[in-house]
Amino acid sequence: MNKAVFTLFEKCVGCKGCEIACAIEHSRSKNLAIAQSESPRPRSRVRVETAGHYTFPSRCVHCEDAACITACPMGAMTRSYETGAIYVDQDKCVGCWMCVTVCPFGGVGADPGTKKASKCDLCPDRTAQGLDPACVTACPTGAMVFATADEFANMRRKMVALANVGAIGEVPENIALWRSLRGGK
Repeated sequence: MNKAVFTLFEKCVGCKGCEIACAIEHSRSKNLAIAQSESPRPRSRVRVETAGHYTFPSRCVHCEDAACITACPMGAMTRSYETGAIYVDQDKCVGCWMCVTVCPFGGVGADPGTKKASKCDLCPDRTAQGLDPACVTACPTGAMVFATADEFANMRRKMVALANVGAIGEVPENIALWRSLRGGK
């Protein structure tokens, strides 16, 4: 199963560290100080947006049935079947922005400098080395998680369980006794 970037909305504080990390990762220099003077300036492929009282990182979610791939008349949107990530082939993209129009999540952007589509590519140089995408690594609150859907679902179940019993602080005596009698922890 392929990994994807998931968001824990309740943890995002809107610091935009993910935006900065993404722009640096996609710069030529990979250096914050130098990247600011590059031309064209590197752009983030993730945007921190606001919905009500929440902030969240908005980016391509690499849909299973991706409308951007179907809509692209030039075949510039392609999927890596190895990683599941969807990429923009800049040589094929003609800037018609059909992909931008059909994406239901706003995950594909129109780069004003190149006049071509731009989107999250899951940082293939990093993930090939076993690292998380730059946005995930940069998030100081852990609001972004790089995992398989099963791993993320398990993590969420544990978080909900801990939130529900968090006030207890420890395993009640009767449960601890029962576990010890059956040989568990």
